[in-house]
Amino acid sequence: MQKSAIGYAIGKLLQVTGILMLVPLGIAAYDYRHLSYSQMLSLPECLGFCVAIIFALILGSVMALVWRRGRKLQGIKEGYAIVTLGWTSLAFVAAIPFTFYFLASPLDGSGGLLRAFTDAYFEVMSGFTTTGASILSNVEAVPRSLLFLRALTHWLGGMGIITLAIAIFPAMGVSGYMMFRGEVPGPSKDKLQPRLAQTASILWGVYLLFTAIETGLLMFGGMNLFDAVCHTFATMATGGFSTQNGSVASYNSDFIEWVIIIFMYLAGINFLLHFKALRGDLHSLVRNKEFSFYSAVVISTIIVVTAVLYFNGPAPMEEAASHYRASDWTAQQFSEHYAEESVKVESLNDSFRVAAFQSLAIITTTGFVTADFDLWPDFLRFGLLVLMFFGGCAGSTGGGIKMLRVMVVTRVAMNQLRKLAQPRLVLPIKIGSETIDDQRVSSIVAFFLLFVSLFVLTAALMTLFVPDLMTAISCSIATIGNIGPGLAGIGAVENYGWIPIPGKWVLVWSMLLGRLEIFTVLIVMRVSVWRK
Repeated sequence: MQKSAIGYAIGKLLQVTGILMLVPLGIAAYDYRHLSYSQMLSLPECLGFCVAIIFALILGSVMALVWRRGRKLQGIKEGYAIVTLGWTSLAFVAAIPFTFYFLASPLDGSGGLLRAFTDAYFEVMSGFTTTGASILSNVEAVPRSLLFLRALTHWLGGMGIITLAIAIFPAMGVSGYMMFRGEVPGPSKDKLQPRLAQTASILWGVYLLFTAIETGLLMFGGMNLFDAVCHTFATMATGGFSTQNGSVASYNSDFIEWVIIIFMYLAGINFLLHFKALRGDLHSLVRNKEFSFYSAVVISTIIVVTAVLYFNGPAPMEEAASHYRASDWTAQQFSEHYAEESVKVESLNDSFRVAAFQSLAIITTTGFVTADFDLWPDFLRFGLLVLMFFGGCAGSTGGGIKMLRVMVVTRVAMNQLRKLAQPRLVLPIKIGSETIDDQRVSSIVAFFLLFVSLFVLTAALMTLFVPDLMTAISCSIATIGNIGPGLAGIGAVENYGWIPIPGKWVLVWSMLLGRLEIFTVLIVMRVSVWRK
């Protein structure tokens, strides 16, 4: 392992992060423009941004200078290390402003530095990994600069900050294919251009185009510029952070909900397919079996959820009230909340819109909410829990296992059943017209087993920190699948703030494993990898 190569690359990434954090600092300066500079710096978020920017730029410049000879020494192992250590380092820098803010305004009136840093690191890691799990109980009370930072971490993490660095600075040394593959989710091996920087530029170009279009549509629907940008960042990254306590439901707008529904669906599709479609190659979409499977899962889920909600409505009040909740609800508050949620699915049109929104929010792992799906019948709650494993397509910004892997694992199982009846039968694994070679099949099956094993392990660990089994299970898949909201204690109207500090660090690790697709992180953890 060439440690100088890792130090150089992380140094450059810290420089990029320091520059990007000037944007939320600029928002803070605008919001407090009526104050003097000394008064402005006395505010915890402004001081936190200044400390973070100075720290990132100075440390990044020193690291890049000291280890500049390592820029040409990157290999496979270095690539994996740069991705893993880079993400953890960038999250540390982005957590500094939140730490200052939480120290000055603790969430529950207590805590100290450890609690403040844990909550801050949890929030920004949730942002970078596009999980959308939040410890904030009152989002609207948080300064706009910090809300924008949350949204920015989403947007950068969606396509990958190292992928951005490759696109902008192809000569900076961060050029290894393993770094690119470590960030871009899924087992797809497609590459549009022979030069990696060109491919990264194309992906970010499509990403920027969709971002601009959705922002314009949300503003047309009545959102102000700030909210439109933040919700667009969260949608395109399939993250789910909102600037409102009630998430997207706060806007009470059918138009806004349908715009976000459409762009959640688009964000769950391989961005390489988007590029080809934008260039007129629509046959690529038609021929792509993963896209067809993804669309079939989305459509069938929406139909089933719509039918159940329209004909059955929420679960009976007594049953729904028995579900564990971390918040203290009086009987009257719950009754009023139940009545509000029941009204949302009274008509067929409303049931269809709610079903479409929540189904796509879960399948694509976006995590936005317009309804409290923890009040729904257990059949739907269980179905949503299963769908959390699926995720979007390979090469999308969605989390989860990915549709292609689900297809391959299912095909392996079906082929094995046929071979039991006909032992001499030779059955290659094919997805459409493409034959998946044995090495890719083995990699996909190994990933599937690791994903399920880590889900079980995380759920078991969380039973030590939360008093409810469904909450522990839901915490595990909601973080390793990068979804955000789950069921019971972390449901659609709950948050993660109440979970003890050790439990939060377990979930931070789970989010990182899920976003960097397990192998990237586990390889770096092996001692033998660090030996020369």
